Amino acid sequence: DLILNLSKDPQSKVKGTNAQKVSDLFSLGMDSVRRNNDGAAPMKPYLDRINAAKLDSPKSVAEMTAWMHNGVGSCLFATGVGADAKNSDMNIMHIAETGLGLGDRDYYLEKSEDNDRIMAAYEKYVKTLMTLSGYSDADADRVWNTLITIETEFAKNKMSREQRRNPQLRYNIRTMDELRAAYPNIDWDTYFAALGITSLDKVNVASVQFIDFINNYVTTLTPQQLRDYMTWEFISESSNLLSDDFVNANFEMFDRVMSGKTEMEPRWKRAMSLPNSMLGEALGELYVAKYFPKENKEYMVTLVENLRKALGKHIDNLTWMSAETKAKAHEKLNGFTVKIGYPDKWKDYSGIDIDPEKNLLENVLAASRWFTQDNYNKLNKPVDKTEWLMTPQTVNAYYMPTTNEICFPAAILQAPYFDVTADDAINYGAIGVVIGHEMTHGFDDQGRQYDVNGNLNDWWQPADAEAFTKLADQLAAQFDAVEVAPGVHANGRFTLGENIADQGGLRVALTAYLDSQEGKQMKDIDGISPLQRFYLGYANLWAGNIREAEILVRTKTDPHSLGCNRVNVSLRNIEQFFDAFGIKAGDKMFRPENERVIIW
Repeated sequence: DLILNLSKDPQSKVKGTNAQKVSDLFSLGMDSVRRNNDGAAPMKPYLDRINAAKLDSPKSVAEMTAWMHNGVGSCLFATGVGADAKNSDMNIMHIAETGLGLGDRDYYLEKSEDNDRIMAAYEKYVKTLMTLSGYSDADADRVWNTLITIETEFAKNKMSREQRRNPQLRYNIRTMDELRAAYPNIDWDTYFAALGITSLDKVNVASVQFIDFINNYVTTLTPQQLRDYMTWEFISESSNLLSDDFVNANFEMFDRVMSGKTEMEPRWKRAMSLPNSMLGEALGELYVAKYFPKENKEYMVTLVENLRKALGKHIDNLTWMSAETKAKAHEKLNGFTVKIGYPDKWKDYSGIDIDPEKNLLENVLAASRWFTQDNYNKLNKPVDKTEWLMTPQTVNAYYMPTTNEICFPAAILQAPYFDVTADDAINYGAIGVVIGHEMTHGFDDQGRQYDVNGNLNDWWQPADAEAFTKLADQLAAQFDAVEVAPGVHANGRFTLGENIADQGGLRVALTAYLDSQEGKQMKDIDGISPLQRFYLGYANLWAGNIREAEILVRTKTDPHSLGCNRVNVSLRNIEQFFDAFGIKAGDKMFRPENERVIIW
């Protein structure tokens, strides 16, 4: 309703205001008549640019790759500016893998009936969009053959999901001279100059294997193959901004075929997602003013400090960790930066121009160019630690290892995560576990590798690291054993960080709750004990139905376990859970004490 009401705001008629930009972007998304009349025409100037590219030398390939990366589409590899993992106060250029059309490499490399079904649908999708874009059947066939060959080769050389979870593997600093020498077939100087970057002395190569592969593979591709590849990348990323036939084809492929959805979201919801993602903090400012009372923030501050104290107690009580490592863990815990509700300063969108006279695609691409340059402008500058990675209206939370911060946007302080009318047991079991979950991320298999200052730095005694790894392996094995669909098992290694965080969050939140009730009379409500309400508050977070097709997608792509397993597998390691519900040997939820995994 915030977006819908903006049209009544006088500011929405004033050019350059956030209200105008949000209102006009939403209106462009809603204008199906205009988009259907335009068809594929909005893409023409961009496709003409790709088709005119020579792509017959490292220089011309680098120029076009940079043009694609400047808000147009994916191409060959990816670049972006972010914190230097071993000098986290400063930003550095990162070079990484590009994405795949189907998201995960297993779709290309693993033979299965489901993967065959998805690949057949992908071929149909590519050819459909090429035809809708005005290309002949012969062109569509050629582009498909080129695309599937290229993406399969990409898939063979991409890091596995498990490898991507290792920050040490993703940290490979190279000087520019070293970069040029290691990958001479990529014209790095031309590439960065085309993006307006002239002062660059070192980069981080986040995937050495993949960039080494690209350096060799790009020389085997003909100019026409490169043009076909770039053409598809642009069409693919533009499809949801075009006419209904493009949007419907996209839904058929990625929602119906891959995820099993039967119905597309209404147009107003899809149109709303544009300003919400592109002008998120502009909407966030309105959201906070209307939906985030001061009392919510005060309650959250109290909860966070209670959880911090509880996690400190858990660290003190660990039997597998030495005093030296415990001292470092306390230092890191006490060094957490906590962000609650909304940022202290709002993002400045004055550089984005939303022009209702232009089509939707043109406006979105212009905004994408602005965001790309906004990111590149951070190069060689100190990290802005006041910046938020989520908007206030996002129902989520995060831990950021390079800034050692935990962040809880305003929108998470609503049901089922938080209810001001609920008792403390429910709230600690819900939002309390979320807080503990994010805190524990600072000490999971990835987060534990960063120190109090957010630097990738080993602060563990070797024996303690070995003990942690042994326990983590046991937890991974528990989830590996779970069958999520007939013949398909969960990936306990891929989801390990989230599973550790769930375990820690549950344990620490319970301690914080019990401490908060000291001196109070803990009463049953409707025959349900406080401990039972705590665990029901947690379980309610993850209640829901999910289609089998979506289960298969998430098992490949989502580092979180399925909701049912975040409850049923996680709780079987919690001794107080057995006590709360009288669970004993022989009950389905019982796990013998010697098989329970306790890390934090």
